[in-house]
Amino acid sequence: MNVDGTSSAMRWTFRVSILVLCAWVLVPIYLLITNTLSSPEEVVSFPKKVWPSFNLESISFFINFAGVGQALWNSVLVACVTMVFSISAGAPAGYALSRFDFRGKSFYRVLILMTRAFPLPLLALPLAVLYIRIGLDDTILGLALLHTMLALPFAVLITYSLFSGIPVELEEAAWTLGCNRFQAFYKVIFPLVLPGLTASAIFAFVISWNEVFGAAVLTIEHRTLPAFLLQGLDQAPLHLKFAGGAVLVAPALLFIFLVRKYLFSMWGIANR
Repeated sequence: MNVDGTSSAMRWTFRVSILVLCAWVLVPIYLLITNTLSSPEEVVSFPKKVWPSFNLESISFFINFAGVGQALWNSVLVACVTMVFSISAGAPAGYALSRFDFRGKSFYRVLILMTRAFPLPLLALPLAVLYIRIGLDDTILGLALLHTMLALPFAVLITYSLFSGIPVELEEAAWTLGCNRFQAFYKVIFPLVLPGLTASAIFAFVISWNEVFGAAVLTIEHRTLPAFLLQGLDQAPLHLKFAGGAVLVAPALLFIFLVRKYLFSMWGIANR
């Protein structure tokens, strides 16, 4: 009887925890969307309506605000370059870690994680000085390199987990059938890890898309959308702040929704 009571309590505790976690994530998104799709008067009114009036005045004004379009394009461009750089460098490193044994391998894995041990504000000023000296200040490439530095440790460790979950015997079988290492990787391993590589690329995209401090320090004319919002909306009305937040959040949510099946596939591969 006590065992059944304990099991029931654990189940209810688990369910309540899940509900609290979902509310913690979904309620801010709900409030953001509701206030974005409400008129400026409804945003500051109380009590709030459950459903918005679907007034697009705030979002239309924000999108047509001077500089928003360029900042949005800069964010997309920097995030895409970061995504390409992170996978191009992270996937070979993850493959090497999973397939080769070498001295200092464990220390190297720890060293990869330690690159995120230093807070970005500590690195931003030396990077700004270095960028000015070599001509990368206020450029898309310079900011993409910074974001690649932030995303690369995760890309390496995610791809390492993916390649480790695929038996090396599959490659060895391809070698015996006449494939070299590159052909075996391209024809056998690559199709299996493609969902995981896609998920890793999405993760790099989201890291770059949401990063604000480095973009604010290293750019002036080529600011990304988060840095632009940080600079220009501090004195803006409340309804425009909600509109800016929605414009910033919506692409990342849409991107993840469209490739959700690849995320689930990666989870299955990584846990084999």
